[in-house]
Amino acid sequence: MRQTPVAAAAALALFLACSTASAQQPANPLDAIPEKIPFDVPYGAPIGLERADALINAALAEAHRHDWKLVCTVVDSGANLVALKRMDGAQLASIAIAEHKARVAATYRRETKALEAGVQGGFNYLLTLDDVIAARGGIPLVEGGRLVGAIGCSGGTGSQDEVGAKAGAAALR
Repeated sequence: MRQTPVAAAAALALFLACSTASAQQPANPLDAIPEKIPFDVPYGAPIGLERADALINAALAEAHRHDWKLVCTVVDSGANLVALKRMDGAQLASIAIAEHKARVAATYRRETKALEAGVQGGFNYLLTLDDVIAARGGIPLVEGGRLVGAIGCSGGTGSQDEVGAKAGAAALR
C-alpha cells in the first residue's frame, strides 16, 4: 500500500508527539502513555429526529451543490439509527456504509478520518477493533461538550463524503 504525504506526515507527527511526551522515550510509539485519554468526550442525550433530519438536509444540500450522489445517516449517542436519506442515483452499497461510518464515529467518539490516518500510518492494529471503518465521512456530533450522535455520508470519494458530513455537522451549531 502506498503512503500519501499527508498520511506519512500524520504518522510522523503522531510518532513525534508520542515520543517526546515523556523523558523516557518508548521504542514503539504505541507504548507511549498520554497524560489524558484521547477523544474523551462524554455521551449526552440522544439527538432527535427533527434535528437529525435538518443535519442530513444540510449535508445533502452541499452534495447537490457539487452534483454528488450521497447517502447520509445520523445516529444518536448510542449509535442507533435516527435518520437516513439516499439521493436519487446514489449507489446502494452506500446505505450500509454511511450508517457504518456514523455508528463508528459515535462509538469511538472520533472522526473516521482519524482511523483512516492511523491505518495509513501503519497502525494496523486498528483493523482488529470491532466494527471499525477506516474511511473518512463519519463525524461525531458534539453539543455542549457532549456527544449527541454522529453523521455519516457515503457515495462519493472519501473526501467528498467528508465534505458532506462536515456540512451536516456544521448545521448542529
